[in-house]
Amino acid sequence: MYMILLCLFIATLLPILAKAPLALAQVRDGGYDNHHPRSQQARLTGFGARAKAGHENAFEALVLFTPGALGVIATDAVSMFTETLAVGFVLARVAYHICYLLDWDKLRSLVWATGFICSLLLMWEAVSLVALPDSGG
Repeated sequence: MYMILLCLFIATLLPILAKAPLALAQVRDGGYDNHHPRSQQARLTGFGARAKAGHENAFEALVLFTPGALGVIATDAVSMFTETLAVGFVLARVAYHICYLLDWDKLRSLVWATGFICSLLLMWEAVSLVALPDSGG
């Protein structure tokens, strides 16, 4: 269970860490506009636009990972397989962001799919261990 929780903690930090390259791009774009940061982010191109997209996608991925991670804990489905899936998700997300920043689009899509599949499989592991209620018939 420790590994699943650790991965959940790291996955929760990833969107915040992904903000650093975006903030750097904003600084390079005439200084960080703290009054209207989202307007400034919307104007970014190239590296800055990719950093913004990677930052936003980190939040989106967290929404998919969290139910699976919590589900395997709640259903007592933690196993070496589910821990491997959680670690795989975190590694895929780190690789995803690096690929996004470097504009490696095809590899980025592959590691995105890897993280997505890890999330789905975590959810499936939790769901598959929960018995359907008896219909009483």
